[in-house]
Amino acid sequence: MRGHGFLLANYVPGTSLIHRMPLWLKFLLVLACGMASFLIVDWRLAAGALAVLCGLFLLSGAGPMRLFRAVRPLLPILLVLGAFQWWQLGGPVAVRIVLNILLCVVAASLLTATTPLHRLLDGVVSLARPFQRFGADPERFALTIAIMLRSIPFIAGAFSDVRDSARARGLERNPRALVLPVFITTVAYARHTGEALAARGLGEPED
Repeated sequence: MRGHGFLLANYVPGTSLIHRMPLWLKFLLVLACGMASFLIVDWRLAAGALAVLCGLFLLSGAGPMRLFRAVRPLLPILLVLGAFQWWQLGGPVAVRIVLNILLCVVAASLLTATTPLHRLLDGVVSLARPFQRFGADPERFALTIAIMLRSIPFIAGAFSDVRDSARARGLERNPRALVLPVFITTVAYARHTGEALAARGLGEPED
């Protein structure tokens, strides 16, 4: 199925300033963008912040096509959301909400495009380590994120294949023909993943 060989964290090797930034600073940038999406109340400020982030993404050498592929899956949802918010709250508010969502997506894409996955997971482990006193398991937390990063493209690929198959049979408007095969494939993938982890003793708490 399409998407199996791809990770959500699509790292692009490079020597740009963004690549050389400390990981904690990149995490801080993503956190700041997440907070800004709640604090920015003017669509022009949101547009300016998004333009700056897109500029940083392009300066990293990741390329405009990778940036477009990062936001493309969200475009239909953002279109519907923007239209609904426009109807409910007016144009400026709708544009601000859509731009703030894109701000978060581009910030996360900048992090994953300039940071190798193993470094990203090591950083997650380091961030979660202070919570060990409360019973948290940093290694299991990082393993969960790694599985999530690999599962999302799999499910997206499964949906694309099922949709093409349903279209070929003239069933593209039948929700059951789309949802049920994807659900079965996802459950089977989850079971295989769980069995593989159990066979290797991964994810089990230490004695």
